[in-house]
Amino acid sequence: MQTLGLSDSTPRTESRLRALFWPTIRNDVDFDYVTAQGFWICFAVGLLTAAVSLFNGTAPEGLFEGAFFLLAGMGVRQRSRIAGQAAFAAYLLRALVLIRYYARPPGFLDCVFLALLFANIRGNWLSARWAKEQGVTEPPVRLNQTIGDRLSDQLPRVVWPKGRFLFYALAGVEVALLLVALVAPRPGR
Repeated sequence: MQTLGLSDSTPRTESRLRALFWPTIRNDVDFDYVTAQGFWICFAVGLLTAAVSLFNGTAPEGLFEGAFFLLAGMGVRQRSRIAGQAAFAAYLLRALVLIRYYARPPGFLDCVFLALLFANIRGNWLSARWAKEQGVTEPPVRLNQTIGDRLSDQLPRVVWPKGRFLFYALAGVEVALLLVALVAPRPGR
């Protein structure tokens, strides 16, 4: 397996905490790790957003945002820099809208997710630059042994080629609505 490059037995070049918040790309293991990490971060944000909205009674908006973040994660996994930037911009604008309308500063979890989404952008730019320098054109062979492998390795490969057009539409609507909410006059003023 190691000879084929299918196992993850190559040691990581940095700690997990540093890889989350300030990733570096030194080899193909780092390259694959950064894109997988970006997928899981967007996946978690999408699931949490959808779940919270179901309990708050705002299911349509939450499911829309959940789908947006899930597709963004697939884009990040497939090396789309636009997907990472759109996910960060949407989450940042959402935090600003909450501050404006509810006078609620972002919580600890919001700040952590913002930092992780920003690290996605940096990691995706670094991985694109590293791939260009190394002449890598195709992602490495991805596994499908576990449910996690199927979600993060196989699903983006199948969904992203056609789903990216839906993502671009969702991203445009999401960012536009958040910008309108941010600049529109506040009700009752």
